[in-house]
Amino acid sequence: MQQIPIRAWLESQWRVTHSLIQSYLLQKSWHRNLSTTCTRCSKSRRLGHKRDLSEKKLTRYFVDHRRVYVVGGKGGDGISCFHSEPRKIYGGPDGGDGGDGGDIILKVDKQVRSLASLLSLYRGFNGVNGGSKNCYGAAGKTIYVKVPIGTVVKEDCTIVADLNHHGEEYVAAYGGAGGKGNRFFLANDNRAPTTATKGEPGQEKILHLELKTMAHAGMVGFPNAGKSSLLRAISNAKPAVASYPFTTLNPHVGIVHYENYEQVAVADVPGIIKGAHRNRGLGLAFLRHIERCRFLLFVLDLSVSEPWTQLQDLKYELEQYEEGLSKRPHAIIGNKFDLPQSKSNLSLLKERVGQKVIPLSALTGENLEELFLHLKELYDEYVKTEEAQNHAPVKW
Repeated sequence: MQQIPIRAWLESQWRVTHSLIQSYLLQKSWHRNLSTTCTRCSKSRRLGHKRDLSEKKLTRYFVDHRRVYVVGGKGGDGISCFHSEPRKIYGGPDGGDGGDGGDIILKVDKQVRSLASLLSLYRGFNGVNGGSKNCYGAAGKTIYVKVPIGTVVKEDCTIVADLNHHGEEYVAAYGGAGGKGNRFFLANDNRAPTTATKGEPGQEKILHLELKTMAHAGMVGFPNAGKSSLLRAISNAKPAVASYPFTTLNPHVGIVHYENYEQVAVADVPGIIKGAHRNRGLGLAFLRHIERCRFLLFVLDLSVSEPWTQLQDLKYELEQYEEGLSKRPHAIIGNKFDLPQSKSNLSLLKERVGQKVIPLSALTGENLEELFLHLKELYDEYVKTEEAQNHAPVKW
């Protein structure tokens, strides 16, 4: 019987196994097949509809009051060391001073419209410690916080800054001074000082920032008078609208565009109730918003009985909060004119008020053109008054 070497037998067995694997791989496709079906059978890829933002998320787009805690940067420490060099044993002190801490500066930017971008805490950069060979540490970088025009800065209920011009700055917190190295203490009677001081901490303040000018026009009315619906009708603002009172908890600002790139800012202010000047309801927070508006739009609900009493109550609350606030230039708007009972109440309202009333419907858009014209007249009058007093009118 012929003897077959073991090595040759193993090689023959491997060739057979390899050929079987190759034939199996050729028969089996390992590539993913692309879909060749028609578009009718493919998945629908429509653009997703954006969900409407909630009132909580909408409020972050306009903030007119912010509490900010600012801390200046700490100064760098000075260093105590002596010069060391070959063949120079008594080189003397050469410890450098530490760098000053960074300041925090509020800077007015005309592109900023709200205090929403401000953080609740700003901490300045610390200065770098001093080094040997009389090397001074670098000062901390200054932090600039952008604020809108008309920002009032208060500290302990005291106004410390009134920022009204583009580029105007206010140092909110100074950084600490840097420490002194032992080189600073060199004197004739002290040729080898070892004293070095640490850097001082920066200033710490709690500031309350408020916008003095919120909008040109402020809509004043009781809850559910239709202020939010009216702002939606005349601008691109999207405040929350619902059938329950106090739907709007924070002010919303909409921009009404006119020719020659004129823009009038209209604020939808939270609804007022009786006793607001005593801090009932939203109270003083609401009245603070109205105080910053240049002219007012009294929005009355024509569907309720005796709508003129709403105007009387609104003016009373404004006058109790600040004398002369109700006497600012204003317009009276009778909303919900599409309801049947509103037409009969309109004639009674005109008799009791004794001035022009603009009837309209924010729901159907009826008679909005008259409001646009009257709003432009109030804005033009405001601009003329500011220019006559050598003041720059607020532009949006």
